[in-house]
Amino acid sequence: MTEAARELSRLAEQRVVILDGAMGTMIQGLSLTEEHFRGDRFTDANHDLKGDNDILNLSQPEMIEDIHRQYFEAGADIAQTNTFNATSISQADYGLSHLAKEINVEGARIARRAADKVREEEGRPTFVAGALGPTNRTASISPDVSDPGARNTNFDELREAYLEATLGLIEGGADIILVETIFDTLNAKAALFAVEQAFDESGTRLPIMISGTITDRSGRTLSGQTPEAFWNSVRHANPFSVGFNCALGAKDLRPHVAELSRVADVRVSAYPNAGLPNEFGGYDEKPEQTAAHLGGWAEDGLVNVVGGCCGTTPAHIAAIARQVKAAAPRVVPQLSIRMRLSGLEPFDLRSAF
Repeated sequence: MTEAARELSRLAEQRVVILDGAMGTMIQGLSLTEEHFRGDRFTDANHDLKGDNDILNLSQPEMIEDIHRQYFEAGADIAQTNTFNATSISQADYGLSHLAKEINVEGARIARRAADKVREEEGRPTFVAGALGPTNRTASISPDVSDPGARNTNFDELREAYLEATLGLIEGGADIILVETIFDTLNAKAALFAVEQAFDESGTRLPIMISGTITDRSGRTLSGQTPEAFWNSVRHANPFSVGFNCALGAKDLRPHVAELSRVADVRVSAYPNAGLPNEFGGYDEKPEQTAAHLGGWAEDGLVNVVGGCCGTTPAHIAAIARQVKAAAPRVVPQLSIRMRLSGLEPFDLRSAF
């Protein structure tokens, strides 16, 4: 275990840990042009780069560092790297697959600089979570409604892409690996397999955070799992935390977080959107509204880590940090307690002989 991992565990025992908010929302607010995305390095790129937020790690690193800094100053303990789409699979849309590892290395380094500056200036622990997004492909669902058996990726392709990305995040100085916005658990399985492989190859083992996405009010992921089924699919990774993010606002996400809190014997995280999108694709929920929801979750003992996803800003994170400040972190149940709550009893292997 790294010293940062021990420090993070101590912090999580003391209080609710604060994750940052939306990177994409902040970048969108800068109204960047194609020239901004290209910077000096990519003036001759053959593809349009506007919209490839991850490439800003290479073309506009100061902008990304400033966003991390704003979230830390708002009270975040953990910054997520700007690497949500920084796999060779996702970067293929921009003709930049060959830069995937470099984007991850620099994304971690940028967040690391911001974290270290705040730590030095404020004397408080700050951490970097290396973000592994879901990619723009799915291993479980056909992209062609007329051919249910069709797939546009497979486990090995995903594993290789995630391995490269994870090695980059470790090299850049991440303290945590965050497998997030999981809509297809098979994709996540490939990511978790790759993360373990990266730990073996690098000789470095970091805490893992896992965050799925409940796609609508049905209470299931896109690949059809309930919160309990999702947890049982990923618990083998022995994560630092498991939780949900994106797709829903806090009001609609609460029952699913509560269900996960009931069954998971690790810490629970949640970083919802700022409500549901309006007719223009924007988010209208004010910081105090989001914070009130998450404060209630903390008071009810449901969460250990909270933050924000789409539509959230430093103002949302500051409001959330204030709201949960006095709340105790969720008590992590022991395995036997979790099994009893699920209607099961621990199995004693010796009874089989």
